[in-house]
Order: sequence, then C-alpha cells, then structure tokens
Amino acid sequence: MTAIAPIPSPRPADQAAARSLVARTVPLDLPQRPDLVSLAGDDGLLFAGPDGGLAGRGAALVIDLPGGLGDLGAADTVADALAAIATDDELRLPGCGPVAIGALPFERDRPSRLVVPRVLVGVDATGQAWLTTVGEGEAPRLGLDALSPPAPRPSPDSFTLRSGQSHAEWCEMVAAAVDAVQGGPASGMDKVVLAREVVVEANRPIHPSTVLARLRSLYPSCMLFCVDGYLGASPELLVSRMGHAVRSHPLAGTIAHSGDPAVDQAMAAGLLASAKERHEHRVVVEAVAAALAPLCEDLAVPDSPTIVTLRNVSHLGTLVTGTLHGEPPPDALSLLARLHPTPAVGGVPSADALAYIRAVEPFDRGPYAGPVGWMDARGDGVWAVGIRSASVSGSTARLVAGVGIVADSVPEAELAETQLKLQALLAAVVRP
Repeated sequence: MTAIAPIPSPRPADQAAARSLVARTVPLDLPQRPDLVSLAGDDGLLFAGPDGGLAGRGAALVIDLPGGLGDLGAADTVADALAAIATDDELRLPGCGPVAIGALPFERDRPSRLVVPRVLVGVDATGQAWLTTVGEGEAPRLGLDALSPPAPRPSPDSFTLRSGQSHAEWCEMVAAAVDAVQGGPASGMDKVVLAREVVVEANRPIHPSTVLARLRSLYPSCMLFCVDGYLGASPELLVSRMGHAVRSHPLAGTIAHSGDPAVDQAMAAGLLASAKERHEHRVVVEAVAAALAPLCEDLAVPDSPTIVTLRNVSHLGTLVTGTLHGEPPPDALSLLARLHPTPAVGGVPSADALAYIRAVEPFDRGPYAGPVGWMDARGDGVWAVGIRSASVSGSTARLVAGVGIVADSVPEAELAETQLKLQALLAAVVRP
C-alpha cells in the first residue's frame, strides 16, 4: 500500500470538517510489540513510554487554539472536535479512536495546535496493539505497511556547538536573579526558573527517528516524544487521566552521577536531606496538589519524595495520585490547563516569575518546558513536561535546559546543572 506522507497544509478544525471524518480502530495481532519510533519515522508524531504509547503519520484534522491554554474554552474546542468525528472502535481503550497530539508552547497564551493523525498505531502496558485510521466518509482500511519508514539516509558526522550566552553572561544573569529572589516580598519572587540555549549545527540533516532511537536506549524509563520536529525524552509526567484516575509526578532537585555506586548512593541521601532541595521540590508538589484537589474525591500526596534515577542524574520526585469526581470527570486537557506552568518550569509566584523570565531570558522558549502529549475522544490522555528536548530543523538542533533559582543558589552550580541536563540530548544528537 502507499505510504502516508505528511500533509503540508491540513484543514483547520471546524465542526463541519470534523463531522465529515470517520475514525476506525481495529486490534493488531502482532508477533512482537510494534516499534513506535520506527513507525513514526522522521516526519510523524510520537508519544511513547516504557508501558506503551502512540505513533502517527499524516494529519486528518488540525485543531487550532488561537489563544493557547490561556483560552478558557481551549479544552472544549479540542473535546468538541474529537467528539464530532464518527468512530468505529472495537477496543475502546485509552488512545483508541480519534486522538489529538501536540506540543504546546511554554507561554500559555501563545497560539498552538493539536493534530489528529490519519494513521495511528498504539500499544498499551499489556501489549495490546491497535491501528486507527481517520478519513473522510469511510475511513481507509490500511495496514502497518502504510507507515513504512523512509529509506536509510546518511547521518551527520561533523558538528559545531554555539551558545547564545557565554558562561560568564549566564552566571551574571543567575546572580541577578538570586538578588531579585533575596529581595523577598519586595521582589515578588521566591523562585524563578531560568534556561540556557545551545544550538548544534551539523554537516547533514539530523534525523529525528535516529535521535529518538538513541534516546530510547539511553533513557528507557522516560517518555519519548516528537511533534513537528520537537523531540525529547522527558522524565516528568505533568498529568495522566485514565477514566477517573489522575496521576502527576513532579520533579525538582537534581544531582549528578559520579560513576561510583557508593558515592552516588551517598549523594542521593544528601539530596534527600538537603533543606534547599526539599523546599524547592515541596513548592512544586504543593502547587500540583492545590490545582488537582478541588477536582478529586481523594488525592494522595506523599509526605516525602523519592529518588528518580536516570542515566546521568537523579531527581527528587513525588507521585501524586487521585480519583476525579464528576460524570464525566474533567478531561486531560482541562487538567493540563490547571497545572501548566508548574513552579518546576516557571517559578513562584507564577505571574511574577513568568514576567521576570520574559524580561531577562535572551531567547523565546517556544515549546521548551511546555506540555507535550495527547488526548482522545473520551478525555483520557497523557501529558509530559517538554524538557530534555530539542527542536530539530534540517541540520540544526536547538537544545534548552533550565534550573530553578532560589535565594541560596550559586551561579556556577546552576551552570553545571544546565550542562548535565543538556548532555541528555547532546549524547543523542552529536555522534561524530
């Protein structure tokens, strides 16, 4: 069958366009779990974790959000568009039927969009796989060969790196932020998250599917994503909604690994004991809990964080779980709109920190630290924080990493933390 190519200018999501579409989901009986990274290819859509995920190609519908998440009707716009698509779904599992996938900007009020793929392959934690096709009239009956990957192309083998700020300039910016935070109520801020940008230029096009395959090997516990060239491996779950069950796993507080297990164990114990790191982490957890609590019959918030270990760093993490009330319960995008941005990527208080970021950061974050994920027609969905990420276009990759600045932050230590976080993507992008 003919492979599904990307559509340069898909139709906007008005109700008439959505009502002309039919989505058909059928189970797949496969000898092994589908390789979602390969199926998404270089031009597709991907959101996949260790327990399953989604890979899509083409665009049956684009759902425009001119006011971004800042528009109070954004979640309804997406839900109404998905509901207007006629659906034939044999499985009725989360991620089946029509699904909207997107990477939203960090700035809540920026125009954004979500895409309903023409062809979507999904797999869940049990290994159940499915194929969804979306088209006009009668949805096309396609097989996995419709998602055939592109022919192999040579990867780049020469790279140059440049930063928008020197180390000295970055440290000066952090020192100024520390002074602002130390101003206490006069400054309006208790914490602000500042980010650094590094640009990689290669001698040939950078292939997203190759970078994602490397990230999967390096960070198997993370959530892989790719939307419009924005890709990464996020360790941080912003929100998951499956029926009435809601989960969030905020991270804040970071240490590097030494390579010596005994030393790393001692450093992890120090991270757990650090008053500074515990305070910074608790601020994020309390913000998440405050946003979710009014919507829940019950909400479990552990008193103490745990250590989340990745390849080169460890974080403090707290898994927040709850049961949503209401019938139907709030959908995933409504929950997302209540949570983003958390203090982990913006600061405290949010309005003051965001204003400070706009004033001092010398670049536009774009989708960095924004939400990336999906929602289906039942309102189920998963959204990660768009960190450990890069925006790839041709032979250029733009990497961004951020750190939380509080009253006792040390500029040189914060610089070192950005280098650790940038290394996550550099290890997958730069292969000389």
